Amino acid sequence: MSKLKISKTLRSKLAKIKAIVTDVDGVLTDGTFWWDKDELELKRFHFADITGIPLAQRAGIKIALMSGESSHSGMAIVDRYSKKLRIEDVYKGCHDKQRAVKEFAKKYGLELSDICFVGDDINDLPAMMVTGLSVAPKNANDSVLEFVDIISSKDGGQGVIREVIGFILSSRNSK
Repeated sequence: MSKLKISKTLRSKLAKIKAIVTDVDGVLTDGTFWWDKDELELKRFHFADITGIPLAQRAGIKIALMSGESSHSGMAIVDRYSKKLRIEDVYKGCHDKQRAVKEFAKKYGLELSDICFVGDDINDLPAMMVTGLSVAPKNANDSVLEFVDIISSKDGGQGVIREVIGFILSSRNSK
């Protein structure tokens, strides 16, 4: 677990979270990808997130993925990840993440304040501005780092979501 100090106010916000919506590239991955000569695209995910997401789901926390990625192979990777982790809500080729977050909230009858958005770049800011909690990897874009409630102790692709889940579950347990 991170050694990040969490204020009482922030702990209260964390305890209220019922859903995590996360960007994919730069949060679940380190933002890099590889192409082979046949344009096969490969991305690297961290096992801490893969083990953490089911913990959140068992605790009743909804998980959604949002990616601006629109390449066929990139979308196939997101599909495979979501299938493996039984994530039903996947927004691929998503260029209006704020609207998508609002649709997600409506679908589940959630208040926007019940949602944590995790992102790393300026295209994530509109969604972060309407949710109750915003988190970024420590290597996120400077504009994002200046805005968010929490800066993870992890870089993107190094277990950011697992850390966020730990904060939420710990905050619930300390109520």
